[in-house]
Amino acid sequence: MLRKSLYISLILLMTNCVVKKKTTYGKERKVTVEASTEKEIPKKTKSKRSKKAATKTDGIITSALAFSGVKYKYGGTTKKGMDCSGLLYVAFKEHNVNIPRISYVMANEGKRIKVNNVVKGDLLFFKTTKKGKRINHVGLVVAVKGNDIKFIHATTSRGVIVSSLREGYWNYAFVKATRIL
Repeated sequence: MLRKSLYISLILLMTNCVVKKKTTYGKERKVTVEASTEKEIPKKTKSKRSKKAATKTDGIITSALAFSGVKYKYGGTTKKGMDCSGLLYVAFKEHNVNIPRISYVMANEGKRIKVNNVVKGDLLFFKTTKKGKRINHVGLVVAVKGNDIKFIHATTSRGVIVSSLREGYWNYAFVKATRIL
């Protein structure tokens, strides 16, 4: 009987020690990104994209921004929860562009471009783990103003947000950029 009560006490003690992780996505967030003007797009990239591709790009960005503030969920593809590759997979799929579902596979699609040639709609890839040997995070460029590149992505701590590539963490973790459209 003593042994049984020790087991029960131990189980109760272990279940009472569970700490819930603090989340920051409880408040609704509003994200706005201004559309770029002709002056902001370098002349060398104007000819590379047709008006049709630019319209599709704006639609994809709008679809991705509609998920702003959605909490992070590994493997998620809905407003209930979203991960980084799921966000882009859904946004592109809404506009009949099929891309792989996993970020490191997605990184093999499209044409690799230099970061100073990035425009709206390009994809940015990151390695966010010290021990990781492959890409594990992706974001979609939503605005480029000079050297400041804004991208939407899903983070484990804050959900779907817009960040800047100039931020130390993302700048350090950046691996490459590709163009799908």
